[in-house]
Amino acid sequence: MSFLWSLIIGGIIGWLAGMIIGKDIPGGIIGNIIAGFLGAWLGGLLLGNWGPAVGGFYFFPALIGGIVLVFIVSLILRSMGSKRV
Repeated sequence: MSFLWSLIIGGIIGWLAGMIIGKDIPGGIIGNIIAGFLGAWLGGLLLGNWGPAVGGFYFFPALIGGIVLVFIVSLILRSMGSKRV
């Protein structure tokens, strides 16, 4: 049950990060879950573990990490799209 809860919270974190940046994550729900998990990992590395823990994630570092991740992915996708001829 905790794994399911982690998937739900990861998806919400990825979705919120995309909404804050104003960019969609490729892959829909699966992309949001992946962005949430990777964002939580990145936020934990950059900011540590603080704030409320929900579903195994520290919410604020996970959200900030998700925002950074969505921003980086959007820059990469934009640069790949501009090189097409």
